[in-house]
Amino acid sequence: MQFSHQPKSHQGFRLRGLSTSRIDSFSDIVFGFALTLIVVSSAVPHTFDQLRTVLLGFYAFAICFCLFIFIWLAHFNFFRRYGLHDATTMWINFALLFTVLAYIYPLKFLFSFAAHDTGPGVFSSFYQRRDLVVIYGAGFAALQLCYAALYGNAWLKRTPLHLSPLEIALTLADFWNYIGTASVGLLCCLLAFLLPLAHASRAFYGFFLLIIWGRTQAIVSARRIRAARARTAPQDLEPFPSKANAA
Repeated sequence: MQFSHQPKSHQGFRLRGLSTSRIDSFSDIVFGFALTLIVVSSAVPHTFDQLRTVLLGFYAFAICFCLFIFIWLAHFNFFRRYGLHDATTMWINFALLFTVLAYIYPLKFLFSFAAHDTGPGVFSSFYQRRDLVVIYGAGFAALQLCYAALYGNAWLKRTPLHLSPLEIALTLADFWNYIGTASVGLLCCLLAFLLPLAHASRAFYGFFLLIIWGRTQAIVSARRIRAARARTAPQDLEPFPSKANAA
């Protein structure tokens, strides 16, 4: 399927991947399967108490759904921007999809545990609370590193992609943003081991550093993007001519 026109993003990034590829189709199937696993992981309730428990679980489902939407949008934006289908991109994408599927149950468990009282038997030791932080932090970091690798590979291919100075600046901004967010996840894992075992779960507070990092990265990258925009020729801010117009 080919779009009849090729709009540019609000940042002026020319879109190169406006046709649906097999990578897009396969990835969408995996994302859909991941969301299905979140919903059907529980058995059909047979009593009202079981139904109430399932309904309480929809709080966790709503949060997981929103997070997966953000993950999918990041995936969508990358492939629309660059339209890359080389072997490196495919293998990184496979790693990303694997991480998404492996991340489902820890993610749902975490928010289900936070949504309602799951009883005293959820954790049998403080080691398990620490391990939960490590599992969540490592999964989060792996996901962010996959996106960083995608943008790093796009930057390496900036010449064949004919990236403008503005597009290069936007690519690097996204690359370093994902590197920073991955570092926060790894830092939370480290804090879980450094803190006393009884307080290891407090390492989750380290994720608030994402706010500080996001704000700092936005300020630094904004300056570079403005400078790159000034160096970009006006024709490089316009979308590529569509096939329909070329014909």
